[in-house]
Amino acid sequence: MSTTGLDVFDKTLQTTNIWLDEVMETVGPDRKVAWHVLGAVLRTLRDRLPLGLAAHLGAQLPLLVRGAYYDEFHIGADPERLNTEDEFLARVAAHFQDIRSVNARLATRSVLAALERHVAAGLTENVKAALPVRVRALWPAAGEPI
Repeated sequence: MSTTGLDVFDKTLQTTNIWLDEVMETVGPDRKVAWHVLGAVLRTLRDRLPLGLAAHLGAQLPLLVRGAYYDEFHIGADPERLNTEDEFLARVAAHFQDIRSVNARLATRSVLAALERHVAAGLTENVKAALPVRVRALWPAAGEPI
């Protein structure tokens, strides 16, 4: 039975909840915090990627997650110069002002692990390759504990 009356909405709600459940395994059982973390990490990643790759990644996200990903997107902006793990994590943590304390490194790794599981392998490899080595180190290998 359809929850919303539209299959596309039901599917994106189901898929988004799967992603949130995976993030909550790391950040705790608060769906609102998990949603905030998911958006913060994805937007930080988006802003570090070249425009074409950022758009390609966005196209692979579930519809509802895609909305969070593109929130506050400025199409003409140059990619952020986040060249180290600390710079990337500081940008992620800056989005956490309105939620309880969350470990930015664990939160980031949980979202990147979700991307690894749910986005095409070739695309995640391209995204990783576009990141500086010191930022890429945040990305957990498949099956690696967060």
